[in-house]
Amino acid sequence: MNLVLALTINTLLTSLLMATMFWLPQLNSYTEKTNPYECGFDPLNPARIPFSMKFFLIAITFLLFDLEIALLLSLPWALQTTNLPMMIKSSITLITILAFSLAYEWTQKGLDWAE
Repeated sequence: MNLVLALTINTLLTSLLMATMFWLPQLNSYTEKTNPYECGFDPLNPARIPFSMKFFLIAITFLLFDLEIALLLSLPWALQTTNLPMMIKSSITLITILAFSLAYEWTQKGLDWAE
């Protein structure tokens, strides 16, 4: 019952905020406000440089593997549990997922920086 009530309140609040957003007037931004300020001169270089998509993908991959390794760091304390077979199965499953995902990234050339 509490879950249904929470979901209903969240849905109603989200709908109310979205409807309010569409009814509010659009603010016209002054074009000079969006330009970078360089001592009154026109900018010599563009303000936004292109971002390497390869770097972004490698950074996301690093974050995912780092999260999985953070899950493995709790294993020494988890080995003190009374349900050791279940802990070993879940550890092996986590290491297997980590190994398969590394192999997949390697075969898809996701770890090649020079390409």
